[in-house]
Amino acid sequence: MAYERYSRHVLVVGAEGQKKLRELTVLVAGVGGLGCFEAYLLACLGVGKLVLVDDDTISLSDLNRQVLYTPSDIGQPKVEVAARRLKEFNPDVDVKPVKLRLSRENILKVLDEADIVIDGLDNWETRMLVDEAAYRLGIPYIHAGVQSLYGQVYLAIPGKTPCLRCIMPERVGGQRAVIPAIAPMVSLVASIAVNELVKLVTGVGRPALGELIVVDGYTLGVEKIKVKARPNCTC
Repeated sequence: MAYERYSRHVLVVGAEGQKKLRELTVLVAGVGGLGCFEAYLLACLGVGKLVLVDDDTISLSDLNRQVLYTPSDIGQPKVEVAARRLKEFNPDVDVKPVKLRLSRENILKVLDEADIVIDGLDNWETRMLVDEAAYRLGIPYIHAGVQSLYGQVYLAIPGKTPCLRCIMPERVGGQRAVIPAIAPMVSLVASIAVNELVKLVTGVGRPALGELIVVDGYTLGVEKIKVKARPNCTC
């Protein structure tokens, strides 16, 4: 039964590639719009374990793009509802909900059990924390971000690529803003991020190492921009 479930993508990644996915632990940092799509796609792939990290609860304004939730879930913790839905969808996947806000005090401990971290976050302060911690732990971090009809994906691989901080201003921050987003663009960027994860893990295809993938949803243009390490990068 398990083989039949994954038989279509075994034709793409092979039995060995599927085994690597099955043995993988992926931490999804944030289960909002991007994180919901990413977690769902990872469950489709049969990734062995998903660790869902978020401290937020579900609100009505989430439902235009956060596909793991329904109106009856409003007010409930995102990680708990997401974990339940993903287990219903694919019982093969071990799903661990972690309800907390990532901080400098807890991030190394939280990330330490992951093989890969994927970005479902909505603010740059936390992204920089994840980027630095993942780099220091030697864990690949797949960044994804969306605003309006623009999106980007970047693979920060310790020892192989510059970190995410290298391509950002020295200081990022400010208050969280309401980020404009629609489900098609969010799902597109999440799909690119998970597709890069598959290539990185299975060796099928060429992951965009050292390149920032930029998607323009207004024109459906995709550009890959070469990234150089910043000499004074604190990461």
